Amino acid sequence: MKSFLAFLVAMGIIVALSDAHCFSKRYKPGQADKGCMLNGKLYPLGHTERTDDCYRCSCSRTQIACCSIFSTPVAYDKENCKVVLNRKSCDYDVVYKNDPSKECFEVRRVG
Repeated sequence: MKSFLAFLVAMGIIVALSDAHCFSKRYKPGQADKGCMLNGKLYPLGHTERTDDCYRCSCSRTQIACCSIFSTPVAYDKENCKVVLNRKSCDYDVVYKNDPSKECFEVRRVG
């Protein structure tokens, strides 16, 4: 029982510290009968899908709601490293400016 309580506390802390970027778009009655339109693509009603720009979106007759599925680097060596969105993995890579094939280490993230 104690380990389950510890798990619940840990999950509560993780959720409280997460910083996912979310947005939604509301629809007028009848406007989204065939699905939700976002960035020129029609998302089917009742489906949750990953977008090309790494958001998970859910479509209903009243709205489309989307949240990011990547974590954002906030603390890293900004002088020697740069941040690049990897659309394949839907995460940011932090790489050396002078050699983008090598990852920077000691990176802290939110999201």
